[in-house]
Amino acid sequence: MYMERVVYTDLKHHLDRPQITVLTGMRRTGKTTLVKQLMADSPISQKMYIDLERIDNRVLWTETNYETIVLALTQRGLRFDQPVLLALDEIQLVPNLPSVLKYLYDTYTIKFIVTGSSAYYLKNRFTESLAGRKKIFEIYPLTFGELLTFRGVTARALNWEEAPRFVQAEYERLKSYYEDYIQFGGFPEVVLADAISDKQDLLSDILSSYINFDILTLSDIRDPTNLYKLIKLLAVRVGTKLDIAKLTSFAGMARQTVENYMDLLEQSYLIRTIPVLAKSPDREIVKARKLYFLDNGLAALAGDLGSGARFENAVFNQLLHRGAVAYYQLKSGREIDFVVNQHIGLEVKETAAEGDLRQVESLGKNLALTQHYVVGRHPLRIFEGFIWGGFLR
Repeated sequence: MYMERVVYTDLKHHLDRPQITVLTGMRRTGKTTLVKQLMADSPISQKMYIDLERIDNRVLWTETNYETIVLALTQRGLRFDQPVLLALDEIQLVPNLPSVLKYLYDTYTIKFIVTGSSAYYLKNRFTESLAGRKKIFEIYPLTFGELLTFRGVTARALNWEEAPRFVQAEYERLKSYYEDYIQFGGFPEVVLADAISDKQDLLSDILSSYINFDILTLSDIRDPTNLYKLIKLLAVRVGTKLDIAKLTSFAGMARQTVENYMDLLEQSYLIRTIPVLAKSPDREIVKARKLYFLDNGLAALAGDLGSGARFENAVFNQLLHRGAVAYYQLKSGREIDFVVNQHIGLEVKETAAEGDLRQVESLGKNLALTQHYVVGRHPLRIFEGFIWGGFLR
């Protein structure tokens, strides 16, 4: 049974557009499932799904005479004097594919839906050759709300006015699912696995596939050992400001190499860095970015995260889908963990107290924030402005 993702509404709307629909993100975030559902919902009668992990399909799509591709597809039953829907999965495996798509898009009435596991490849290659002909949709691991849907639990999304209204019965109903999200993240296979050992095995396989397939496809790295070492160093720095000099020293790599690897890891959806908001640059730290992983399960697998860092990383992933996320810090060290859309300030504490909210309100005056909250994991104290993390869904 198909379980709808939040992004699906926008994807389905784009079915009616002639532009190429591009789905990108880490492998195993559910891109193929989304594509097959889009195919089922498309009114175009002529449809074909093409898996480019199959060598015979890759051979066809590397043809230098693009009309040969059309001929082969015609022999498989398609008629190109009528609209056609073609879904191509894992396009990063065919380096010249953007040129093929450009020719076919401009020559025939074809609606393309394509997937790729690499933002780095897609954004660079597609920008060059498919300007104005495509729209990129980024597919992330499940949100907490989507996790609940996948687990068959009914719980609607809450806005900023509703989330602080703590309901004990709802907390009791959802807390085990939220702890699962904090511990194991949101990859669909991991969410649907029942045994902890199965979840851990799946996460290990996802990380291994990411390093050995996605990264090696993207770059000329031949020995991924140093990259894996850097990933482990980053995992224990979740929620902290990046210090490239220290990373360079601990990793035993050149600064430029570390910076290149960091860019690669961010462009390929393993990590995300967020900026500091700086309304008064002379008083604030304006350069350092804070680091988070885009899946809690992979972060915990790669490094020995503390309980607080794991919770903060989960909250970041929940906020990621609510707008632009930054942080705020003075040179004194006082900070607001997250600022959303430049007007909502949030402090993240496993066990929250009223004093945490007062700090956000005090610092928020410097940014003219309009809303202030404390996000907690354990609701031992309930007060105005407190949000239980599980209500951010």
